Amino acid sequence: MNTKICLILRFFVAALCLSGVAQSALAQNPGYEAKAKELGIEFNTAAKPNDHFVPAVQTGKLVFLSGHGPRRPEGGAVQGKVGKDLSIDEGYHAAGLTMIALLSSLRNEIGSLDRVTRIVKVHGMVNCPPDFTQQPAVMNGATAVLTSIFGDMGKPARAAVGMGSLPNNIAVEIEMIVEIADE
Repeated sequence: MNTKICLILRFFVAALCLSGVAQSALAQNPGYEAKAKELGIEFNTAAKPNDHFVPAVQTGKLVFLSGHGPRRPEGGAVQGKVGKDLSIDEGYHAAGLTMIALLSSLRNEIGSLDRVTRIVKVHGMVNCPPDFTQQPAVMNGATAVLTSIFGDMGKPARAAVGMGSLPNNIAVEIEMIVEIADE
């Protein structure tokens, strides 16, 4: 991934997160679908169920999302170890793409992001060498997407851990729990 693009994305997301106007407007009228569109976020095709698991399970007002990886808009996954094959900025971008994949599956499950009342928990796993210690900086790419769309309701309890390997050598895998309103 082009470092310039990663830095521009990082600056754009940070500016939106720090904007008091955006935060107060979001608190008054959630309109999460409209907010995502305003931010230029394009949701991709949600992950498909297979014989062994599904992308999302709803029980009561909670939706549990299976681990998702970073899918590029043009196709394919972001692969490699952050801190060896990929920079922290590239890992940050991969985490943001992973969150878009998760939100795509969430929309597919519940119909609209406007039903979200709280992002409860995010568990992020970063493919990295044993001496890499910047997993939280990588995972900030995922939670920046959440706070840009959902404001304070997008600030989850979070884990950011390092893994020696991830399926198909993806850079990041993230699971999420979301609370939703009744239809």
